[in-house]
Amino acid sequence: MSRPLSGWGRYPRITPETLSRPRSEVAVAEAMARGPLIARGNGRSYGDSALSEGQVLDMTGFRHILGFDPETGLVEAEAGVLLGDLIAAFLPLGFFPFVTPGTKLVTLGGAIASDVHGKNHLRDGSFGHHLAWIEIMTAEGEVLRCTKASNSGLFQQTIGGMGLTGVILRAGLYLRPVETGWIAQDMRPARDLAEAMAIFEEAAADADGPTYSVAWFDCLGQGETLGRSLVMLGDHARLEQLEPRRRARPFVTPEKRRLNVPLDAPGLALNRYTLRAFNGLYYRAGARKAGPSLVDWDSYFYPLDAIANWNRIYGRRGFAQFQCVLPLAGARAGLETLLAAISEAGQGSFLAVLKRLGPDTTAHSFPMEGYTLALDFPVTPTALALLDRLDRITLDHGGRFYLAKDSRLKAQTLHAADPRLTTLSETRRAEGWDSRFASAQSRRLQL
Repeated sequence: MSRPLSGWGRYPRITPETLSRPRSEVAVAEAMARGPLIARGNGRSYGDSALSEGQVLDMTGFRHILGFDPETGLVEAEAGVLLGDLIAAFLPLGFFPFVTPGTKLVTLGGAIASDVHGKNHLRDGSFGHHLAWIEIMTAEGEVLRCTKASNSGLFQQTIGGMGLTGVILRAGLYLRPVETGWIAQDMRPARDLAEAMAIFEEAAADADGPTYSVAWFDCLGQGETLGRSLVMLGDHARLEQLEPRRRARPFVTPEKRRLNVPLDAPGLALNRYTLRAFNGLYYRAGARKAGPSLVDWDSYFYPLDAIANWNRIYGRRGFAQFQCVLPLAGARAGLETLLAAISEAGQGSFLAVLKRLGPDTTAHSFPMEGYTLALDFPVTPTALALLDRLDRITLDHGGRFYLAKDSRLKAQTLHAADPRLTTLSETRRAEGWDSRFASAQSRRLQL
């Protein structure tokens, strides 16, 4: 009997009938012959997209970097390689991922399946935009190399396809050349949502503006402080921007103190009073750091990676993340409605993130031009009822939802928000993929 598995949110927990860790194509093909499966990376998707009551394939046995071309920045690697592995290997050579989510502990295969985005979607698109090729084991057990020009349909369907089109084995990914391991950050406090969005839009309108932009915001703010934020703009620092003492070793950054949450927090630890106090302190502390500064790459992109097991903060029942994107034209009205509902319910999150996204150019990935809002909520009946309300508000404002973060959406809600996923579901049935690749999420959402 396998052990119970969960995503990073620790909700839901599902015990698969079979959990295997293949190390070869033959072993993957043998697993496929046993029946439907879902591939799993490092378990950093939040909900049930890499869970199944049937067969789960742990792809972390595929963890070799296969080659690198410093002329083009093209790295070839197996699907179980972590983004952190790539950074450790290639940042000292002057290369960094073009796109990264908020943790470096995701696998290459998981990043492709979720088509992750980062703080620079407006400038550089999502993860899939920087792929040269993907090697996929199909439903027939055949390994195909897919590119934009060859097997292009499967290439496009697999990017953001949540592992439901085949098993990703290997990929070729372009890395970005950088001069240092530092980020030139500009911290800008915003007194409310309107001011935060004005900062984002000013940066977006400047063709030479910052590569990265993200905001932490106070989701329990009310009235004049609704949506007060700390907007962090950033670019990879050039060598000339470093102090002379750092220029000789521009990719060396200070080691961070690693923290750990050893136990599940009590259920009452997160409530409107503790969250309101934390949010007020965090905003004031950030406001004191306003202006330009140099921040090491790890602190800028991955602050939570410094806290092992931070998901235990939400207690034994786990947490659900809500992440939606709202189209640009109605984003402010939609965000204000969402934030008002959250504040009124007193069910806020101290991990509340706002980003400006660029145009949608993918088959069925999450981003569209507009604003994405992400918040964590401990799993309680009250919070789950609030999340249903937030779903309805998102639908009313033309938004859609991020499957890599989802653990509790209803199928009807998802398909109403994003008809492209109905097309994916129809394609899966027509191609026979649904009989080979299935997750708890795909069954729940009728994908």
